[in-house]
Amino acid sequence: MNLKRLLAVAYKEWREILRDRIFFLLAFGLPIVLMLVFGYGITPDVENVPLAFVDYDHSALSRDYAQHYIESRYFNFKGYLHSLQEADGLLTGGKIRVAIVIPEHFQEDLMAGRAVAIQTLVDGANTGPARIIQGYADGINSAASGELQMSYIARHLGISLERAQTIIQPIKLEVRYLYNQEVRILWDVAPSLIMFILLLTAPMLTALSVVREKETGAIYNIYASTISGAEFLAGKLLPNILISFINAVILWLMVTFYFGAPFKGNLLFFFFATLFYVICNSSMGLLISLMVRTQIAALMITVVLGFIIGIQFSGMLTPIAALTGSNYVIAHLFPAMYYNTVIQGAFLKNLGLAALWPEVTLFVAYSAGLLGACYFLFHKRTRT
Repeated sequence: MNLKRLLAVAYKEWREILRDRIFFLLAFGLPIVLMLVFGYGITPDVENVPLAFVDYDHSALSRDYAQHYIESRYFNFKGYLHSLQEADGLLTGGKIRVAIVIPEHFQEDLMAGRAVAIQTLVDGANTGPARIIQGYADGINSAASGELQMSYIARHLGISLERAQTIIQPIKLEVRYLYNQEVRILWDVAPSLIMFILLLTAPMLTALSVVREKETGAIYNIYASTISGAEFLAGKLLPNILISFINAVILWLMVTFYFGAPFKGNLLFFFFATLFYVICNSSMGLLISLMVRTQIAALMITVVLGFIIGIQFSGMLTPIAALTGSNYVIAHLFPAMYYNTVIQGAFLKNLGLAALWPEVTLFVAYSAGLLGACYFLFHKRTRT
């Protein structure tokens, strides 16, 4: 392999990327836009939910009960309403998403030891957030009910609140969340978006750059030249690998500093693994480019594969352990799943090469296999 000829192809490719405005925007602008769009759109964190109360009891206990919701960071208290009809109107108009109705004789029944039914109206037009809101309401209601039970038992038995709590709840479950202590979904999803965006953009850049040579006829200059197939393919790959790696650094900066996700691992190891993941994806794009003849076909294949693999088979949204049968097997055939493991380990678990070396080894083997397939598929003479 002649290094001078290889670098000449790489320099030519780099200049074409910088001079083509559309390609330049695809190379450097698209990853940033995708991170912003998916970072804000794909994270299902539900906070500051508009909430209102219809309090028919107007007692001290009803106000104390409502205060549990008002003090929560998950709800945004919009005030007290006069009637259920007013709550229905605000729910229909989207002004509030939750209305809690406290019935009459709320305090009287509780003081007498009788159970009280609280009506909770949740806007269920969007089922995903509605289920999350229901979980918030169930948790807050359980906490409030526990406090009321403790007060009732302590008052009637003449014991302390601590003793009453022991009677009500002899076994107390204490849950500690490891790695993501604040249980912020954004801290989980935003790092995985690096995997997803590189899976879309890296093969797209490589595929389009080679197919463009076919569409313009410039590929015949390569056929007629003394450059070897390996030199041409390597020269095409190098600039696109460099661009994708630069994008990976930018995406990492956005995730850590803009979205605030913590990075606990070894930065050198993370970018070392990222480099080989970029090589895998760029090689995949090169393989696609050798199998199609038009840029539209190359674009469609890379985008469709990227979305299917990135969303369904990477573990970003659906845990790999939840996949069964052929889906589980397919997920293990692509490097996206393994890189997502590297990302989660590096960002949240402080894992390095000692724990994640099998994933990095797989990236190297995967890249070698794809590059070998590209070398055997590329011919300097068209078949007749």
